[in-house]
Amino acid sequence: MTLAKRSTFNQPLGGNEMPRFGGPTTMMRLPAVETSVGLDACFVGVPMDIGASNRAGTRLGPRQIRAESVMLRPYNMATGAAPFEAMQVADIGDVPINTFDLKKSVEIIRTFYDNILRSDVIPLTLGGDHTLTYPILQAMAKKYGPVALIHVDAHADVNDEMFGEKIAHGTPFRRAYEAGCLQNDKVFQIGLRGTGYSPEDFNWGRSKGWTVIQAEECWHKSLSPLMEQVRTVVGNAPVYLSYDIDSLDPAFAPGTGTQEIGGLTIWQALEIIRGCAGLNLVGCDLVEVSPPYDTTGTTALVGSNLLYEMLCVLPKSVKYRLLNK
Repeated sequence: MTLAKRSTFNQPLGGNEMPRFGGPTTMMRLPAVETSVGLDACFVGVPMDIGASNRAGTRLGPRQIRAESVMLRPYNMATGAAPFEAMQVADIGDVPINTFDLKKSVEIIRTFYDNILRSDVIPLTLGGDHTLTYPILQAMAKKYGPVALIHVDAHADVNDEMFGEKIAHGTPFRRAYEAGCLQNDKVFQIGLRGTGYSPEDFNWGRSKGWTVIQAEECWHKSLSPLMEQVRTVVGNAPVYLSYDIDSLDPAFAPGTGTQEIGGLTIWQALEIIRGCAGLNLVGCDLVEVSPPYDTTGTTALVGSNLLYEMLCVLPKSVKYRLLNK
């Protein structure tokens, strides 16, 4: 498809043009295109759960997130962001993983994102289990060099092995560290909690220079001051945002594979993402939505809204908002 001007091509399909229960099954009912060429940002799904260690179902996450995104409108009433006025955005579909081979799927994902990043585009990924972030970070480091990382999660995902395997949804950030993908003095893990096997579960990252903020440090407070600190430390470095939906308390997001009590609230999630405005974001993901465990669709609804908030804080969107105050 040839890109047309923003006013006709780029806008999500509105509720007065087509009922919310109709129209295309793309993210926000945006145009579907085959490549990232000509785009500033793109939504892409990774329908995978073969890296999950507990409850499966995240292979259905991208489809359900798209389905629950139909109520999203183009203008952000809270922040004043108008991302579709600032950027060309489309849904480029899903990565064709090999659902019977996790290691091969990691290679497929890495190659797919290498191709995406040949264009000057920022990918927003709909997961899919958290394994997918490792090959994406490899592609990011190939283009930008080591990146800063904001990782929001109940779990540190720094296991060395799971069931004897080096690749799984509990290992991506150790593998990314070993592959030299990260600027270790600019890595933040936010919301970690629950039980573990030893203090090393969270302290491994600290030993590498990462900043680890456990969930208990976030209880009953705004996270806007924390994000001020994050922005100061990260500065102008290219930064990747990885958001695991299980960072939220199960009261807000029950549809996920590895629940932990005592998690973040939705308004804290919004503070974290909105607090990324002004950072040099080069990619984002929203992972671990498992629709079979939430028949209401609420978890996927939350995921779709958080992905929209990520779109609103991309550099071109923020620049447009500041210029058009």
